[in-house]
This record gives sequence, structure tokens and C-alpha cells, in this order.
Amino acid sequence: MPDPGPINQSEIARKVKDFLEYLQVERGSSPLTIRNYKHYLSRFMLWMESQGIRENLTDINQDMVRSFRVFLSNLPDGQGSTLARRTQGYHVIALRSFLKWLIKNDFNVMAPDKIDLPKVEERKIEFLTGEQVDRMLNAPSQDSIQGKRDKAILEVLFSTGLRVSELTKLDRDKVNLDTKEFGIVGKGGKARVVFLSNRATDWLIKYLNERTDHFNPLFIHHKGKMDPTTPDEYMRLTPRSVQRMIKKYSHKMKMPMEVTPHKLRHSFATDLLNAGADIRSVQEMLGHKNISTTQIYTHVTNKQLKDIHAAFHGKGGN
Repeated sequence: MPDPGPINQSEIARKVKDFLEYLQVERGSSPLTIRNYKHYLSRFMLWMESQGIRENLTDINQDMVRSFRVFLSNLPDGQGSTLARRTQGYHVIALRSFLKWLIKNDFNVMAPDKIDLPKVEERKIEFLTGEQVDRMLNAPSQDSIQGKRDKAILEVLFSTGLRVSELTKLDRDKVNLDTKEFGIVGKGGKARVVFLSNRATDWLIKYLNERTDHFNPLFIHHKGKMDPTTPDEYMRLTPRSVQRMIKKYSHKMKMPMEVTPHKLRHSFATDLLNAGADIRSVQEMLGHKNISTTQIYTHVTNKQLKDIHAAFHGKGGN
């Protein structure tokens, strides 16, 4: 049977491939970000194909994008409803980013700012009160090395505001317990310095003193007999393992919400703001690239302003 030769990709498909490579190589985007962009742009191309559109760059225009957005708004989400407006927005953001990259590379395409982002409800941030944080941090039993590990994990998460993926990548030789600080490279390749509280440092030391192994990951599995020849990466805790562990303690302590690593990150940020930290400093500690991402926490400062207004407004006697 003769070789059919290379598959004739559309112009858009070829450029999407180049765009995803740009995100990986030049922007240093995370595998998850690249996967999501590929998913959103692939759906766009499949829709174009289903509509009999040629899939050339010049075919992208306002009428066509409007039709695609109508398609998204009616797309089932697999749970008896339609695609959430926020998810629809992610498709639009991916398309706008793709168009911006094309313009940067001198392609004559539709201006991305002609595509409006859908209005979505403001994100509601769930976080723990001080009393709830204390309950969570005290949930693990100290009768086993797993309990000491879990206690150290919870203390480090609340002390640093680390993302769970950042936490599980930590290695023993990269965390300075004397200076109580260390550097990490977070989302989007953004580097920052992370600081440990005295409590988090103390519990890390207690956990590490219990360990007799020589594995380098800071947090490892402790089930069954350890084989010293096992590669480090097989012993490293995964983000999913940490999520399950925190969910277990959330249920154990009968918390009013299901606690997740990200809710501990929210709690870290709101605790700082409540204590008077400025939002730029919180942005740096969270590793946010844009201040607008950090501003989702301004519900805390808004409450402080409301309390000040209630306490002082109309009390001047004039």
C-alpha cells in the first residue's frame, strides 16, 4: 500500500501548533496551561470544520467568532446544563491570545480587542477563619510519621501560601531551615522567595528528624517497607495525594466547607491583608504575575473600610 504522505493540515492548525510551541519554549507556560489552550483552540477548529469553513487565518472574523460563541453558549457540559460562562470565557481568552501572537508575528488577522470577553460573576473566595485554621492545623495525630508529615504539610501551606504543585516539588536540600526561606519557580516560570513561620519550621524539623531515609523530596509516601533503591520521584507525594489528605482532615474536623490546598492559600492571603499587609506585598508572596489576580482578595479590605465607616461616620458632631 503506498504511503499517503504527510497530512494536509489547515493553515490555522499549523499556526496553532506553532503557537503552542511558543507558549512552551519562549513563555515557559506550564503543561496544564498548554493543555488547556490546545483544548480550547482544537474545539474552535473542530467547530470551523463542522461549519464547512476553510480554516484559513483570514476566515477568522467577527461574524464567525459570534457564531462560535453562540455554539459555546448552547454546548452541553455533560452534567445536564450548558457550558459555564467562565469556561466560555476561557475559549475566548485562548482565541484572543492566539490572535495577539499572530499579529506579533506580522500576520494580517482580526484584531483581538474586537472580541469582547463575556461578563461573569465575580469570583467568591472561600477562606478559613483563624479558629478554623487552628482546627485544621491540629487535625493530624502525632502518633505516626504520616501524622507528623501531614501536620508539617498543613503548617507549610498556611505559612507560605504555596500552590499544592509548588509544595510537592520541594526538595530537602533546597529548603533552608536556618534562614527559614527558600526560592521557588512558580506558575508561568515566575521566581519568588518563600518564607517559613517559626511554627512551620519547627514542625518540618520534627518530621524530618523522624525520617531515616535518604530520599530528597521534602514530602514522601510512608506506606509499606521502603526500598532505598527506589527513585526519588516514585517516593514524592503528588498534588492529588495532598488534596485527598486535606479533604480527609476537613471531614474529620467537620469543617463548614470542604477545605482544599487552594483554600489554605486563600486563607494565607486574607490573613496577611487582615493584619495590614499591602496588596503589592501579598501579590509578590503569592507569586501572581498581575495585580488584578491578587485583587480578588479585596473583599477583606472592603470589609475593613466598611467597619471603619460604621465606627467613625457621623461621629464628628457636624
